Amino acid sequence: MGRPRPAGVRAARPAAGPVGASGATAPKTQSPRAAVHHTLALPRDLSDFTARGAALDRLLALVEDIDPACPPVAVICGQPGLGKTSFAVHAAHTLAPHFPDGQFALDLRGMDPRPVSPRDALARLLRSSGIPENAVPAGTEDRAGLLRSVLRERRVLLLLDNAADEDQVRPLLPGRGPSLTLVTSRHALAGLEAVHRTELALLRREEAVELLTRIIGPERVLREAQAARDLADLCGHLPLAVRIAAQRLASRPGESIAKLATRLAAQDDRLDTLRAGSLQVRAAFALSYRQLDEDTRTVFRRAALAPGPDFGPETAALLAGLPPRRAARCLQNLTDAGLLQPHPASDRYRFHDLLRLFATEQAAEEDTPADIALAHARTDAWMLRRATAAAQLFNPDHQADNPDGDPDPATAPTGHEQAHAWLEAERAQWLAALHRARAAGRHQQVLDTAEAMHWFSDRVLHWELWAEVFQQGVESARALGSGRDEAVHLNYLSWAHSSCLHDHTTALATARTALDVARAVDDRLQTGWALNYAATALIGLGRTDEAIAHLHRAADCLSGENDTQGRFAELSVLNTLGRHLRRSGRAAAALAVHRRSEALCREDLPGQPHELLGLYLASARQHIGNDLAALHRWNEAEAPLRHAVARFEAARMPAWSETARLDLGIALRRLDRIEEARETLTAAHAGLSRLNNPRRFEAADHLRALTVSDPAAPHAGTV
Repeated sequence: MGRPRPAGVRAARPAAGPVGASGATAPKTQSPRAAVHHTLALPRDLSDFTARGAALDRLLALVEDIDPACPPVAVICGQPGLGKTSFAVHAAHTLAPHFPDGQFALDLRGMDPRPVSPRDALARLLRSSGIPENAVPAGTEDRAGLLRSVLRERRVLLLLDNAADEDQVRPLLPGRGPSLTLVTSRHALAGLEAVHRTELALLRREEAVELLTRIIGPERVLREAQAARDLADLCGHLPLAVRIAAQRLASRPGESIAKLATRLAAQDDRLDTLRAGSLQVRAAFALSYRQLDEDTRTVFRRAALAPGPDFGPETAALLAGLPPRRAARCLQNLTDAGLLQPHPASDRYRFHDLLRLFATEQAAEEDTPADIALAHARTDAWMLRRATAAAQLFNPDHQADNPDGDPDPATAPTGHEQAHAWLEAERAQWLAALHRARAAGRHQQVLDTAEAMHWFSDRVLHWELWAEVFQQGVESARALGSGRDEAVHLNYLSWAHSSCLHDHTTALATARTALDVARAVDDRLQTGWALNYAATALIGLGRTDEAIAHLHRAADCLSGENDTQGRFAELSVLNTLGRHLRRSGRAAAALAVHRRSEALCREDLPGQPHELLGLYLASARQHIGNDLAALHRWNEAEAPLRHAVARFEAARMPAWSETARLDLGIALRRLDRIEEARETLTAAHAGLSRLNNPRRFEAADHLRALTVSDPAAPHAGTV
């Protein structure tokens, strides 16, 4: 195919995880008060928030005497535009002193075509609670259980905004503990048991006038009291409509309230009813829209084409076909007019659901299908080029293997941290662009992007979209008639089903299809990987003996491959095979396999990245040490484990070095070298605790055992 196939590239990590790491133990995490920064901070409160005093009093009563056996859940529901989110955010800020262990706000995007899945929501909540990526379980139930464990002793406020239904919310709720959960939804969520419901109503006329007063000032309202009341009536007492009208007046200090009310009333007979509001509400939107300049109206309409919960200025500029600086000014105009909501901590924007609906309708009225198609094509091409370039930053050979490069090098992400941040923020945009590219027949572009994403996908296993990404790659490969590419992306897809979706049955079927395709095109590398991914699925299904047989076949298939990708694929398969042999009680067979892996690492093969090869050697030696330990050959286990610790430390890979240090400490304990064992285990416990790695409990257990055998030693509870 002209360049190395990256299916061997899941071998860019020496193994599937730190050797010996256990799986399902729920870590007890450090209090967020020690690390207050997280990605789910509360949005800023509105300084002009008005009314809802009775509803707020009911919430205050809930938190005065929380029963940890039944942490309260409050559902805030009602029609669009009532200010459910604004009320929930205001309430969360008001109640925050009662919850010193943290306040978290998560938009569940219940009105989107693709609401946030419970699995993805749980991952975000766990990471914001201090759980590291590698300690987040794969399955939804396991993640829900871990979240309940984390929250059991914490005083935390959760704000789950814009919920779609009960099934989305239920896994996110605490089971016990002194926490409070606020849920906003357009629906009553009647299927949730033992919750407190607050259904917001329209403002009373005097409350609507009070909101107007807080935004434009009391002097103007006192001068035109009747006009203010008329304006509130024309807005249907709906908070969103009142706010938009008020912000229009605030931006025009010389305009009278009566003039705006007259113009708003004149819209009634010329506008259709807004599907989720009233005639007057739609008129308020329309009047504000028509006061915008042409470019700002274009940005407003086209931004509604962006998928996902929010969008950045680049997306707005591309969709509108405007230079970035001009688009940025338009976004500011829309924010000033109350037609867009800026994110408090980043340069991103979002619509209220009603305003997105209104903008979509205006686009249908004012833009031709050709205009929309051109806007999508322009945005998709740019997004896919940047996404591909950003994902390639995770490819060790990306400078030699970069299909198109970034479309705007001056603003391109540099380094892993920036690339990760951009790919996460814009994932709704580039995923939609990928779907449209395949539908439009731009199959090579789809393959380039999906293949580049392969390098990045290991970093964010909680993203459920990887199955979509690699399914697009499979379909495009088939459209191009490329069996090799089809096998590659089927292997990626099998990985996604096993590692990301925890669907091992589908993963096994996909790997078997990949195996058939790879054999049909006589591709030994992809044949080996298909056997490997089938084994991964079989392990997940509890069919260990079948998995080991598949891994033996994969190792035989890859044996003797004399290129870099083949060599790393063989090393990865050998290390996996040996690990499962040891876990199934066949340590002697595991040792033979890992010795074979060690020997391969020492063979010279031109073009091999020596740093990566060194990590594979360290991984093989850690496995060898654990194999020898399983055989009770403790003296021989020490040297390879020390080598692994030193190599991983030199590479600054603490997740690996600390697990190897723990294995070394266990071996030293078995050798009765008590002081060395205690020092090593204490260091491992500290390192694993910093990482929130579940194996820290194993380290603590060994330290306690040392204390029992040596009562004069420091008490294990101090570690």
